[in-house]
Amino acid sequence: MKNLFLALFLLLNFTAFAQKPCEIDNDIKDSLGTYKSTKQHIIFERNFAGNSTTIFFSLNNNNGILGLETQILQRSQDFIKAICFDASSKIYLQLNNNKIVTLLYAGADTCGNLLRDESNSNNRITSGTFVFSKENFEELKKSPVTFMRVKYAGETIDYPFRTAFVSELDKKVYEPEGYFIDFLKCVEN
Repeated sequence: MKNLFLALFLLLNFTAFAQKPCEIDNDIKDSLGTYKSTKQHIIFERNFAGNSTTIFFSLNNNNGILGLETQILQRSQDFIKAICFDASSKIYLQLNNNKIVTLLYAGADTCGNLLRDESNSNNRITSGTFVFSKENFEELKKSPVTFMRVKYAGETIDYPFRTAFVSELDKKVYEPEGYFIDFLKCVEN
């Protein structure tokens, strides 16, 4: 009986600490260079009073430059105020070890697109790519992220990360705190 409990305990521990498989969305090698990106993952989700915000992350490697593709989806029956990315935009990631990693915006100024769906709801999609420096992404492979602050063109918004949650959008379990630990390895090389 002791052996059965020991075997069950070890099996559960191996399953809990198993590394996530790489889910590659694009892997392109041609005469212009290389580009590799992971599939999108939901990092943040908030639904309150008929308004929702969902943030998706996708890691990429564009000719050796590591980037974070960020997509923010806002939904509401009311008008949605624009949030914009410009040259001064940044993402600050607070790690569990109290270090802060800063990512810089690497794109043209954008305020996203406002779309109406078939139920006459407003949807605003804002996308941007942020880049890592060689020095700062190493910490992300070691320590979970607990908090994210996004500096937009006209305001700063904070987003707390959860250890795990079930998305209302697709009913899957996401683990945002360990996102970089699990997936940076997929695009490093």
